Amino acid sequence: MRMNPKLIIGLGNPGTKYAKTRHNVGFMAVDSIARDHQTKFSQNKKTECEIVKIGEIILAKPNSFMNNSGRALAKLVNYFKVGLGDILVIYDDVDLPVGTVRFRKEGGSAGHKGMQSIIDTLKTDQMKRIRIGVGKSDTVETDKYVLQSFPPVELKKIKTAIDESAKLAVSKL
Repeated sequence: MRMNPKLIIGLGNPGTKYAKTRHNVGFMAVDSIARDHQTKFSQNKKTECEIVKIGEIILAKPNSFMNNSGRALAKLVNYFKVGLGDILVIYDDVDLPVGTVRFRKEGGSAGHKGMQSIIDTLKTDQMKRIRIGVGKSDTVETDKYVLQSFPPVELKKIKTAIDESAKLAVSKL
């Protein structure tokens, strides 16, 4: 009997330039799941994502930039035949304090361009998501702020949040 695939997609920007930035906490969370299962991502040309399969769960990191996340998710859904109820998206949220983790079963994008791209492409906001708080700045514009790395004072909080998000993601699918 074939199982229905489940998909956890972490949002972020590809490349080492962005690897440790606030905008990449979604990638960091799926990396944490892969590490916990002692496996590594590999390139999947048909979906334009890095993926890893762990049983019925597919972890994915799109090769597209954050604002085009919908296209990548649509390719994953079509290729792996994933139902909308079996998708969980992990991404950063500047409206939550650093290290805060929030789970929702559905909802709008709250201004997050990656999530809005997904909602626009799939034409629904009925998908599970985990938002990881990255805080905000009073002095730096949001689009520049999310592309900054975490200062040392925030690293412990964010690592804890990433690990918590990874465990939560697997439990909520």
